[in-house]
Amino acid sequence: MDCLIKFREQQGMSRREMAKLLGISHSFYEKLELGDREISRAFMEKFKKTFPSFDMNIFFEERLHGSCSEKVTA
Repeated sequence: MDCLIKFREQQGMSRREMAKLLGISHSFYEKLELGDREISRAFMEKFKKTFPSFDMNIFFEERLHGSCSEKVTA
């Protein structure tokens, strides 16, 4: 999922660091970024709790339109 990758890179974090911060496994987080797993409500809740100013609509826009909006910052 491109938005997840862009956001993580903007934060200067590795996949492992982001997974640890969110309290999920590295392999699960990697599958989310690669699009091998769907983003669940539980993941979205953890993400929003960790990054409260992040616009969660970006996830839906990417799913509907196939690309991220330019604002991927938190």
